[in-house]
Amino acid sequence: MPLSVLSLMLVVFGFTTGEFVIAGILPDVAADLSVSLPAAGLLVTAYALGMIVGGPVVTVLTARLARKPLVVGLIAVSLAGNLGSAVAPNYPVLLVARFVAGLVVATFFAVAIATAVSMAPADKQASTVAKVALGMNLGIILGTPIGTFIGHDFGWRATFAAVAALVGVALLLVLRFVPAQPAAATGPVLGELRVLARRDVQLAIGLTAVGNVGVVTVFSFITPLLTDVSGFGAEAVPVLLLVYGAGAVVGNFLGGWLADKALMPSLAGLLAALAGTLALCWLVGDLQAPAAVLTFVIGVLAFAIIPGMQTRVLAAAGSAPTLAVAVNAAGFQVAAAFAGWLGGQVIDSGLGLRSIYLVGALLTAAGLAVAGYLLRRDRVPAGHS
Repeated sequence: MPLSVLSLMLVVFGFTTGEFVIAGILPDVAADLSVSLPAAGLLVTAYALGMIVGGPVVTVLTARLARKPLVVGLIAVSLAGNLGSAVAPNYPVLLVARFVAGLVVATFFAVAIATAVSMAPADKQASTVAKVALGMNLGIILGTPIGTFIGHDFGWRATFAAVAALVGVALLLVLRFVPAQPAAATGPVLGELRVLARRDVQLAIGLTAVGNVGVVTVFSFITPLLTDVSGFGAEAVPVLLLVYGAGAVVGNFLGGWLADKALMPSLAGLLAALAGTLALCWLVGDLQAPAAVLTFVIGVLAFAIIPGMQTRVLAAAGSAPTLAVAVNAAGFQVAAAFAGWLGGQVIDSGLGLRSIYLVGALLTAAGLAVAGYLLRRDRVPAGHS
């Protein structure tokens, strides 16, 4: 892996760890700052809101900056947000620090992908996206448990300090190994917004949102699904989450390789497999052995679709990829927020916890329909309807 791509991947690892580790230390934060657990949970919302707001806004405002100074500046803002989290004297300051830390993530992810792809051969773009996105997988399966361990042993402030230190090291590597590149936009900044009016871009972003919301809904409730439906003990959940994470790493590289070979056909096939797997979970989720195996398979398929979806957005955006990818990342956060609400509605409706698998399968099938439409659209010659 080129050192430039490795440097960007390490930043993504730090950002993802900083996003998800709060879940492992939330009770410690609540107790130390004398706030309720639901109030502490708003720290997760603040980070997500930072990504949702910052995705389009920060990207538009920085579109004419050269990529390397922009990347360095974005990392510096996140570094400040994590340091601010480590030293926050009270809950309101911590809330603002989490918002600031999230504010630049979507833009960084977009610029990092565009930068990495620009350095890759034409037939290796999706696998290059997968290498950058590997930082997300590692942040979830390695960074989050390590950060939680640090928080439990040395205090929650030490967790954010460790994330800041990691991001600082990544910043030094970016300064050393990422080459200088021109700005993503050369014309008027507001002109970049025109990319969002393109039908192909809208469909690509729609594919990401619809294609992911089903599996994100399932993952949002993965712990009670494993304990209450499959009958695993609470002590087995961390192990099963590691199994899921291992599948995610495999899927990340598999999806990149498949997308390089045949972008839309592979995406359609993966979405079909994911919908079928979630439906199978609904049927046999109460059996522990199949549930454990299917947890790994879901991890593979959930992350195998990501490189291809990002590559589709890049291809559709043409000369203005950064804003499209940033909006795509922000849109994923909206989908994640919707997934949490939807799962709660399904449970409250009386359908039962197990039905979340079936709802996830149906939503993924809707994503498959979008992929099928795009596949047919690509095969229609220009000038024909």
